[in-house]
Amino acid sequence: QVQLVESGGGLVQPGGSLRLSCAASGSFYRINYMGWYRQAPGQERELVALISWLGNTQYSDSAKGRFTISRDNAKNTVNLQMNSLKPEDTAVYYCNVQTLSAYWGQGTQVTVST
Repeated sequence: QVQLVESGGGLVQPGGSLRLSCAASGSFYRINYMGWYRQAPGQERELVALISWLGNTQYSDSAKGRFTISRDNAKNTVNLQMNSLKPEDTAVYYCNVQTLSAYWGQGTQVTVST
């Protein structure tokens, strides 16, 4: 079983920055993938960014060039640095990790608004 604790959401003005963090704990050998997804009201949950154990990354088209995902394998943490935020980035952001199974965090609200 894996427990995830997210932090870092909040309200920010357009053009601003936020940093999301997620810490994993529990019983596992290795976290193969760590990622961030988001879900806006009335929308399906979508991938934002993903990072492998070796550090290979994948970004959605909307995140490319603005967001950066990173992880610390020793601490089992994953971060998402979000810059140049836009109102359309407003959503609940979920941490996801994949060991032998997939686990989700509780979600953290990100609101981009004046």
